[in-house]
Amino acid sequence: MATISSYPFTIQPENVDFTLRASVASIISYMLNVAGTDAHRKGFGVEALQGHSFTWVLSRLAVDINTQPRQYTDIEIDTWVNEFNRLSSTRNFKMRVGEDVVAAGVSQWCMLNMETRQAVDMTLLKDVYERAMVAEPSPIAAPARLRDIESQASVSRPVVYSDIDFNRHVNTLRYVDLIFDALPIELIEKNNGIRLDINFIAEALYGEVMTIGWTSEGRVWQFEISSDSGKKLCRAKIEFKE
Repeated sequence: MATISSYPFTIQPENVDFTLRASVASIISYMLNVAGTDAHRKGFGVEALQGHSFTWVLSRLAVDINTQPRQYTDIEIDTWVNEFNRLSSTRNFKMRVGEDVVAAGVSQWCMLNMETRQAVDMTLLKDVYERAMVAEPSPIAAPARLRDIESQASVSRPVVYSDIDFNRHVNTLRYVDLIFDALPIELIEKNNGIRLDINFIAEALYGEVMTIGWTSEGRVWQFEISSDSGKKLCRAKIEFKE
């Protein structure tokens, strides 16, 4: 069994929003960057997979944010893998300021064949994963399975160059930005913490048109993003804390 890894960062000006606090997208970005770095160091990073025409894709994510650290705050992110099977692996995160946990996350990943765009049996990595496993439970509940919604409002936009990543599909953080762009800015400004669940269903590719639909009830907002071809791409749910 391995041990929990920790990575230090400082919240930079490009990672804060108009409140001078780290945006939700940047908090998730720090976590995902740590996931890539830690996987690389332990022998199953993207570069190790690409030689076989495989890559990592995020299938579900849950993030619980208590406090958005302010600009220039020193943070540490703890990360560990505690579940692995044929279809997915689970990577966990804690973002700390000193010993105080300000945010935590649980991510579920699968491997994709870059040529066929189909899922790959992850037992191919069984040996390397067994050496990386940590006997520590996830810090928050696993990502919820989200259902269809009846949208109250929507907006559409094309997938453009700045949306796509090295997998040539829309980047995880772009989905987060699209979701937060649909929220009332007053809600973001007065945010005292959130629970965010995201399910990634299908790839959004360059040139497609995405429609972002949403509905809200009280402090809960739900989103569904689809393509002009009718594909369901992504669902998300945000619950704002009191």
